Amino acid sequence: MIILDYRDTRPLYEQIVDKFQTLILKGVLEPNAKMPSVRSLAVELSINPNTIQRAYSELERTGFIYTVKGRGNFVAYDDNLKAVRCQEIYTKLDELTREALELGMSRQELCDRITGSGNAAEQMGETL
Repeated sequence: MIILDYRDTRPLYEQIVDKFQTLILKGVLEPNAKMPSVRSLAVELSINPNTIQRAYSELERTGFIYTVKGRGNFVAYDDNLKAVRCQEIYTKLDELTREALELGMSRQELCDRITGSGNAAEQMGETL
């Protein structure tokens, strides 16, 4: 279900949060579905359970999951979550655009990259 990239500079818990957010927003994890237990996921990923607990805490804080005492964690999806995640992506895109323009890339190069003439959209099998 989740594969961690140890070459990624982000902390492991952030990678876990991002992967679960994506799975929830894509509908792979359905609303009210039970999440894997902290221990079982820690064993599966061969990482410290505290890392999983930190990721789950962040997911709960941002509204992606909810906890039922004594029963575990469950997916809590609503349409607001997608809007929030889109805003986060737009913010990152704005930062990258600003950086690219400062480095001398043209607006046309950026547009080509985003609309599918570049590599990222082609790898996803989509054109925007």
